Amino acid sequence: MNPFGVVALLPLLVLSAGTVVVMTGIAIRRSNFLAALTTGAVMVAALLALLPAARVVPMRVAPLFLIDGYFVFAAALVLLSALAVLLLSYGYVSAIRSSPADEYYLLLLVATLGAVAMLASDHFVTFFLGLETLSVALLGLIAYSRHRPDATEAAMKYLVLAGTSSAFLLFGIALLYADQGTLSFSLAAAKASSTQGIGIYRMAASALILTGIGYKLSIVPFHMWAPDVYDGAPAPVGAFVAVVSKLSVFTVLMRYFVAGPGHADHAAFQAIALFAILSMLLGNLLALGQNNLKRLLAYSSIAHLGYLLVAFLAPETFGIEASSYYLAAYAVTTLGAFGVIGLLSDPAAGADCAELESYRGLFWRRPWLAGILTLMLVSLAGIPPTMGFIAKAYVMTAGVGSALTLPLAALVIGSIIGLFYYLRVVVVMAQPVAAGVQARFPRVRASGAITIGALAILVVVLGLQPASLIAPIRLANPRAPSPPMVAASPAAPVSVAGLR
Repeated sequence: MNPFGVVALLPLLVLSAGTVVVMTGIAIRRSNFLAALTTGAVMVAALLALLPAARVVPMRVAPLFLIDGYFVFAAALVLLSALAVLLLSYGYVSAIRSSPADEYYLLLLVATLGAVAMLASDHFVTFFLGLETLSVALLGLIAYSRHRPDATEAAMKYLVLAGTSSAFLLFGIALLYADQGTLSFSLAAAKASSTQGIGIYRMAASALILTGIGYKLSIVPFHMWAPDVYDGAPAPVGAFVAVVSKLSVFTVLMRYFVAGPGHADHAAFQAIALFAILSMLLGNLLALGQNNLKRLLAYSSIAHLGYLLVAFLAPETFGIEASSYYLAAYAVTTLGAFGVIGLLSDPAAGADCAELESYRGLFWRRPWLAGILTLMLVSLAGIPPTMGFIAKAYVMTAGVGSALTLPLAALVIGSIIGLFYYLRVVVVMAQPVAAGVQARFPRVRASGAITIGALAILVVVLGLQPASLIAPIRLANPRAPSPPMVAASPAAPVSVAGLR
């Protein structure tokens, strides 16, 4: 591999080396502060490593990795989201138990490494290894509050989910290899374009792969695990599952079905359209009866993945731009909402502050936290002048351009339903506190306060000035021409067998 390949893979190399550094630091001295500081420094270094990597894109490194503008954008979003989760976790994790919790930060870094590896995958081997790295680390994070029965239950459900989805994915990958003779996205796409019709192997492979990815995205009808996992997991981990894991999996979905072998499978796109409609309608309807804010956000995320799939179905217009902006808006608002839950929770008490009744009168007890949570809910509802409004308008414009009548109708109906339960939370926070009720919220750490403050500013600023985010998004296009592979030397021949 030549030096340009090393530069392109620099973010992954930094995260890999940083994981070893954090492990070594834990072996030398156990300290929450040192582990969190080292983990944050590694994430910042990986972010900075994206700058030199962006100068050499697009580039395929060996047959496994594709480093392009879409990777740079998605990796920046993943790393920033992981950094926000780290800052929100510091005070929360420190309160769970008296002993050092530095292994939490190690698991968080390993999960981030798996997510970033998935973003760069142009081969089913790297995709599956990244997915399993992410999933195994998430199991430990979800069950980290081991004194809580609901956390253990959530981890067991996620374990069953991970095994089930991996089985579907592996079977689908095997069938695709049997049909195409390659595990490379790019080569399989070229072969699929030159083949007339879709054979039974490829049709079954698309169905199985879509099922496995559907479980990871928690879209309907693969959604039932999400509310239980979000409710049982620590609040910052719930934010990580809702944002980072779904963002990385959606990126692979985009590469496979837009720029990969799935682009010619019209039956799969029809199935995705059906899943989008069901997710938008059922996700919002099921959220109506929730009295637990974490479960409400879980059903809300199911609906938002449905909105996101509407943009995914319109790649011929500017659906890629719309989905990228929507991912950013979803990440910022979801992190902010879960961040407020984490700041109001007392982990030592054995449960998060998730019941809606706990938020009654929050405007009079913690007005600034109530204001930020209201802003996040307003953005999730798609009300101006927030990022959520621009994101939904972007998605609707892409859907209109591609004449997606039924998905757009479901989007409008789902958004109307969503207004009710989002504003219901705001009404509860504005209600007066009952006589004799005392506020029992923990002290807010500076790291968490600064993080949700920054997220609130982003929601408004990027809602009023969306062009500042749209401009870099337009440079990130997974449909760009496939770059040449970086070989050991410029003259080294590349055989088809070597890419398999």
